[in-house]
Amino acid sequence: MPSFAFSPVLLITTLALPLAAQSKPISKPKPKPVATAPAPVPAPIPEPTPAPKPKPRVQLNTSYGPIVLELEPDVAPATVANFLRYVTEGHYVDTIFHRVIPGFMVQGGGMTVEMMEKNTHAPVTNEAPATFKAGLKNVPGTVAMARTQDPHSASAQFFINTGNNTSLDHTAPTEEGYGYCVFGRVVEGMEAVLKIEKVTTVWRRGMQNVPEYPVRIKSAEILK
Repeated sequence: MPSFAFSPVLLITTLALPLAAQSKPISKPKPKPVATAPAPVPAPIPEPTPAPKPKPRVQLNTSYGPIVLELEPDVAPATVANFLRYVTEGHYVDTIFHRVIPGFMVQGGGMTVEMMEKNTHAPVTNEAPATFKAGLKNVPGTVAMARTQDPHSASAQFFINTGNNTSLDHTAPTEEGYGYCVFGRVVEGMEAVLKIEKVTTVWRRGMQNVPEYPVRIKSAEILK
């Protein structure tokens, strides 16, 4: 019986895969695009609120102690500028509180110890309508401009209210109703004002309610 031998080459050839099939890459699915949320927009940073501008203060150094006035330039710009001008020029040095009425007010800033009136600049416009509308009234502790019957005659003299003097407030743009312009308030030294209010007064040089002994304003200065 004839014998048959297997060829190794034939066996290998029969079992091997085609070259093309071995080298063909396996395709992978392409990733799908993923939608991303937009980056959040940062909230705007608000501008910092500016600090309020400090109000000017003036210290009156009197023979009864210091009195500090805080002024209101926003509502009484002309009146405050006028007052500060007299302070800067030294006008109030060695003047007196020449009119004192208990329960009403103490007035000064224009007379010397000898009861002579000092020279002044032109009068200032009466800003009582604006200051009254802003809430400044002739109540205890406020400071206002003194004047004659003419509403626009105030110059250097001022008074500090010690009573509730609503009759001096603005009511109408007339000679009788124009009122007296409040332009500041006492923030320190009201005790000195109340001491001045209680001094003995006399008639002098045709004027009543004059302190028997001079109540001096030794100096006036703008505080920094």
